[in-house]
Amino acid sequence: MNLDDLIALDFHTHAEEPCCGPRDDGYDEFQAGMAKYFKNPAGGQGMLPSVKQTALYYRERKIGCVIFPVDAERETGFRRYSNEEVAEISAENSDIMIPFASIDPAKGKLGAREARRLMRDFGVRGFKFHPTMQGFYPNDRSVYTLYEAIAEEGGISLFHTGQTGVGAGMPGGMGMRLKYSNPMYLDDVAVDFPDMPIILAHPSFPWQEEALSVATHKPNVYIDMSGWSPKYFPKILVQYANTILKKKMLFGSDWPAITPDRWLSDFEKLEIRDEVRPLILKENARQLLSL
Repeated sequence: MNLDDLIALDFHTHAEEPCCGPRDDGYDEFQAGMAKYFKNPAGGQGMLPSVKQTALYYRERKIGCVIFPVDAERETGFRRYSNEEVAEISAENSDIMIPFASIDPAKGKLGAREARRLMRDFGVRGFKFHPTMQGFYPNDRSVYTLYEAIAEEGGISLFHTGQTGVGAGMPGGMGMRLKYSNPMYLDDVAVDFPDMPIILAHPSFPWQEEALSVATHKPNVYIDMSGWSPKYFPKILVQYANTILKKKMLFGSDWPAITPDRWLSDFEKLEIRDEVRPLILKENARQLLSL
């Protein structure tokens, strides 16, 4: 990937569909709930883009992207998208895509072995965690075996934080518990793994100030600004993005729930300083990924 040829790098895009067969039972309802929450049609049958379609979409716009599946098989019962498949398609589209992976922390030592193999043999650069969807506290010591593997191999860890569209409006929230995604739990992880870059994904409603506090205090913690249209960003997030955290903020859309077209259009109207815009859109990601 040559970032000089691109206008931006989207640090938060999803490979959504399960692999190796048709959708699992309940997956249609799950995606329909997501589509309603984000007010787009992406959850409908046949409406979610494949990884190859995502590559075409981003190439047309000259935007690079970090892409990943979410492995939440234990909590949701839905098969994950193959990490290897995502990485292989990303390698075929390396001018535009950077592969991350996802491993349910419940997989313990088996998950740690998989993480090492994915980084060594498939070029995976980092891992996506969704504490609410995967049902775990990020500072649970049982997860440290997986973090150790990621850190030792030089990988990045990206964590969903704050409220989620997963299960929103469904009975019991589809079993999703919001408490797991308070960003303050990641303060412990940042202390115990000071050399592992940690990204707090999304404006962390209702814990925005906690996220800003952790990112300000811990040198290895960053924030990606995905999952919300910038027009809804809280004032304090914009203030910190313009000042003390201007080199730790990353553009992310949350594709396909939110398109980069929509995000970038609303970002243009946001009161972000001219000298800060290129940092958020591309330069901070360049530094973090050593591109």
